[in-house]
Amino acid sequence: MTSLYQSPKTFGAALALSLGLALGGCGGIATNASLESIHQPVVERVNYTLDVTAGPSGLSYPEQSRVAGWFEAMDLKYGDRISIDDPIQSEATRAAIVQLAGRYGLIVSSDAPTTGGIAAGNARIIVTRSKASVPGCPDWSAKNDFNPNNATSSNYGCATNANFAAMVANPEHLLKGEGSNSDTLVMSSTKAIGVYRNQQPTGAAGLKQNSTKGD
Repeated sequence: MTSLYQSPKTFGAALALSLGLALGGCGGIATNASLESIHQPVVERVNYTLDVTAGPSGLSYPEQSRVAGWFEAMDLKYGDRISIDDPIQSEATRAAIVQLAGRYGLIVSSDAPTTGGIAAGNARIIVTRSKASVPGCPDWSAKNDFNPNNATSSNYGCATNANFAAMVANPEHLLKGEGSNSDTLVMSSTKAIGVYRNQQPTGAAGLKQNSTKGD
């Protein structure tokens, strides 16, 4: 006759082994007990540079044409930041670049990031472009069928934060809000208002007199 009795020590070892196998099949365990997503938007900056020949008198017309072509190739848009690294700090050079940047509704920042040495007789134009993304999403590493910590899913917040990062017009606003001195001139909306206000009223010259009698 076979005995069905197991010692407590043997039973405990078997239970621990079976529980370990079960947990191993479940994968990772969620540990985030808060309602704050562990996956947050990350902002990356990339600097694009163009060195131009410049002097106290500013940029020559061929150099201005080259800068205009570069701006067009860069497809400048809202959120891009333009700055100048000019060793002699020529006001004429800055004025020429400000005029070209104004075509895209952008102004030139007063400070420039460090990008290395500049050859004599040159100035460096820098376009800083930011990109927002949420690394690690989607994240299904933790299974929800075993949740002893009553934690949120490892994928919690991924969709919301990824959409937010993709839709924000200026990724820099994820780091800090817009200040009073914006790097962008929003002129399109005020232009229509200005035309409306400056337009002469239709009745200012009086009504045109037309006779209904025949000749």
